[in-house]
Amino acid sequence: MRFLITNARIVTDSGLESVGIIINGESIEEVLYESSNQPAELPVIDARGRIVIPGGIDAHVHLQLPTPVGPSSDDFISGSKAAMIGGTTSLIDFVTPARGESLLTALIERKAQARCAITDIALHVGITWWSDAVSDQMKQCVEREGIRSFKVYLAYNQTIGLSYRELREAMICAASMGTMILVHAEEGGMIEELQKSYISQGKTEPLYHMLSRPPETEIEAVRKVISLVRETGCPIYFVHISTSGAAHLIADAKKEGLPVMAETCIQYLVLDQQVYYQPFNQSAKYVISPPLRSSENIKSLWDDLSAGVFDVVSTDHCPFNYFVQKEVGLEDFSKIPNGAGGIEYRLQMLYTYGVMEKKLTLQQWIDLTSLNAASIFKLKNKGIIKPGNDADLVIWNTSNSETISKKRQYQNCDSNIYEGIHITGCADIVIRRGEIVVQNRQLRPEISTGSFLNQITSNKG
Repeated sequence: MRFLITNARIVTDSGLESVGIIINGESIEEVLYESSNQPAELPVIDARGRIVIPGGIDAHVHLQLPTPVGPSSDDFISGSKAAMIGGTTSLIDFVTPARGESLLTALIERKAQARCAITDIALHVGITWWSDAVSDQMKQCVEREGIRSFKVYLAYNQTIGLSYRELREAMICAASMGTMILVHAEEGGMIEELQKSYISQGKTEPLYHMLSRPPETEIEAVRKVISLVRETGCPIYFVHISTSGAAHLIADAKKEGLPVMAETCIQYLVLDQQVYYQPFNQSAKYVISPPLRSSENIKSLWDDLSAGVFDVVSTDHCPFNYFVQKEVGLEDFSKIPNGAGGIEYRLQMLYTYGVMEKKLTLQQWIDLTSLNAASIFKLKNKGIIKPGNDADLVIWNTSNSETISKKRQYQNCDSNIYEGIHITGCADIVIRRGEIVVQNRQLRPEISTGSFLNQITSNKG
C-alpha cells in the first residue's frame, strides 16, 4: 500500500518541523518538506496537532520466559500487542539455554516460539555455561543466524550465572568476532550469602529481597566488568542499571574511551523502594532484580540520563501473576519469580516524567527509546525517519491524559506495578513496516505477524 501522512511534525536538529511522509509498501519512500509538492492522489492520514516519531525499540524483554513457577505471564502474542499499543514496534528478547544445551539449538527453538509476535523481533543469546564448545557455538550463532549480542548473568550462580573467569573467556571470544556482551551485573555470591542469612533469621518478606541486593552488589560487579573491558577490549552493554554509583563508574569508563554502553529501565526512574514495606500481597509484585532503589537514587539516575550516561531506556518486561506465581514465595522471598511488566508504558512514562518535566529533550526521548537501540544492536533500517528505512512510525498525541489501571492494560498479568500513576501522551496510530497496526488507540482486528530481525547490517542514520 502507498499512502501519505500529512501535517507530520517530526523532530529534527532545529526542532519540530512540519513534513509529509510517503509510505510505499514496508518502507518510507520520501519525506516531503514544506516547499515540496505533496501528491494529491494518495490516501491520506492527517497527523495535524500531533508529532510523528520512529517506532519504539525495547531492547530488553522476556516474553514466555520459562521458570520453575511456569512461564512469564505474557507470551509473544499478548506481549507484542501490549508493546504495539504503547508505540513500540520492535522487541529484542532472549535465548536462555539450559546448562549444557547448545546455544544454536536453543536459538532455533526460541525463534520458532517468537514467530507469532506482531512486533518485529530480534534476539540476544544467553551464555549460561562455558567450555570451548560454547566458543564454537557462539561463532555458529553469528555466522549462521546473524546474532551480534550475547548475554551473561553474574547473578543466579546455581542456575544460569557465570563466574568472572568464564565471563572473561566469553568476552575474549566475542571481541574476536566483533560482537558484544550484555551483562547482568550483580555479585551473585554476595547476594546468596545475604539471602541465606536473612532466611535463617526468619526474615522472609519481600523487603529482604531488596535488602539482600544492596547497591554494592551492582556497583562492585560493574567495577569488575569494566576492568575486564580494559583487558579484553570487548564491547559491553550493561543491562538494567539501577544505582547512581554504577552509573558514575560507567560515565568514567566512557570518558576513558572504553567500549561501554548501558541501559536503565523505566521502573528505576519512577518507583522507589518504599513499596517493599507493604504487606506481601502488595509488595510481591515489585520483586524484580535489581530491586527498586531510594528516592535520592532516582533523582541521580535522572541526572545521569539527562547527561547522556545511559544509551537506552528499556523495560526488562517479565511479568508474573500474583496468584499461583508470585505467591509461591509467601514464606520465602527467594522463591518469588523476579520480574514485572511495563512494555506498554515505556514511551508514555519517559515522555511524561522526562520530556514534560524538562529533564529530557524530544530528541533524547527518541534516542533513548528507538534510535540508540537500532544503532547499538545493528537493526537495519530502524530508528530514524528517512527514505529507505522501514515505515515504523508512531503518530503521538501530546495532549492525552490518563491514569494507569490494570483494568485497561494489554499485558497479560493480574497486577500492575504502575497502577494509579498519571501519564501524558499516547500512541494514537502505530505503523509497523507500512501496516497500520493501531488506529485511534485500538489494535486493528487483523494484523500480520512481525519479522525476525537479522542483526548483521548496521543502521547508518
